[in-house]
Amino acid sequence: MPAYIRPQHTFGKLIPTTTMSLNKSLIFALFGLLATLAVGQAERVRYDNYRLYKANAANEAQLAVLKDLEGSTDSILFLDGVHIVGTDVQMVVAPHKVPDLLDLMGKAEIKYELQSKDFQKSMDEVDEKVAIKGRASTDYNWVQYYELDDTYTWMQSLAKRYPNAVTLIEGGKTYQGRSILGLKISKSGAEKPGIFLEAGIHAREWIAPAAATYIINQLLTSEVDSVKNLAENYNWYVIPHANPDGFVYSHTTHRLWRKTRTPYGSCYGADPNRNWDFHWNEVGASSSACSDTYAGPEAFSEIETYSLSQYIASIKDKIQLYISLHSYSQYLLYPYGHTKSLPDNVKDFQQVFKAAVSAVSKRYNTKYTGGCIYDVFNGIAGASVDWVYGTQDVRMAFCYELRPSSTSHATGFRLPAAQIIPASEELLDSIVAMVSEVKTLGYFD
Repeated sequence: MPAYIRPQHTFGKLIPTTTMSLNKSLIFALFGLLATLAVGQAERVRYDNYRLYKANAANEAQLAVLKDLEGSTDSILFLDGVHIVGTDVQMVVAPHKVPDLLDLMGKAEIKYELQSKDFQKSMDEVDEKVAIKGRASTDYNWVQYYELDDTYTWMQSLAKRYPNAVTLIEGGKTYQGRSILGLKISKSGAEKPGIFLEAGIHAREWIAPAAATYIINQLLTSEVDSVKNLAENYNWYVIPHANPDGFVYSHTTHRLWRKTRTPYGSCYGADPNRNWDFHWNEVGASSSACSDTYAGPEAFSEIETYSLSQYIASIKDKIQLYISLHSYSQYLLYPYGHTKSLPDNVKDFQQVFKAAVSAVSKRYNTKYTGGCIYDVFNGIAGASVDWVYGTQDVRMAFCYELRPSSTSHATGFRLPAAQIIPASEELLDSIVAMVSEVKTLGYFD
């Protein structure tokens, strides 16, 4: 187990601490400070004249070629995981790398299609609309995206505005020394069933933390009976940003950054949703530090996942439902990711899935699919949902992949700000149905 200091809670209960030498603590803090300063000096990554290709492996041999290509160079960025034969995979390719890529595709007889001749231009056509910094506490809304500090300021203001219902919690720490800040929402303060909502573990998926903050606001302000029921009868633990360092980097430097910011040789970061200590790195992850799906050198190598796991473990007896928010593809997923074997309560998962997917479509006719993680992605190990279900005895654990759909290549991770509210509204509709079904099945008893 990594020798991290397990962060103490400033605002809630303490996370148990372990000892660590002062010198090592100072060195770790210094590295974090230097990394933070480097962010401010980095130039923003652009993709002028980069090509966007869509490739499709027709057999396992072709899939292996694409897997080897992923993470082999920083001149090719994969926007999709390379998991399943017959599934489209998008790649952003630097101009100088195009001849090599096309030669490789031709030799392997992999079918491909040019989607865009200038990926930066395609990105610029999406109106994400980021709020002006410093106005969050008075004018926080869901018609624009917010940077980390503004969301944290807004969350802190909620604790002051609703002192009898909202408590600030610290779910952990980051490599660069930031807090993984969250809120506990408990309107009566009594012991009630608990729901844990985690978002933003992948930095570039901006709609996930935006939807999480929308749900926080609705829990505190909505007059809709079904939402008031969620707020009044359950204790909520919400972490909008499970990967703060990566999220900041996606704003300042690299919009499509996915991982943490821990340095590994000449590359940076591990995939925090492949780093949890449950069948770690068995399938659907990479051992290459340059890959977007790098599992890390060991399970819980990232302080973000390790410290957050310690917080979850400290309250596991208070949680009956765990929800993780991601994007994109419009999927609803449940364990397991590492194996074809289904959980022993799979029929209950299927019942809840059916109710939640039905509800998500009623407002805007948005179609979600999904099911078992392994079936959808052909195997992914080390995800938070599997760890919570497999090690913490939280018997209901789901992952939403939010808007847009898996075929919406034009927007992908850059969902227009105008879609934040509708995406969040339909998500809340689905969660209302999910909670109702989980209750009917007796998991909150």
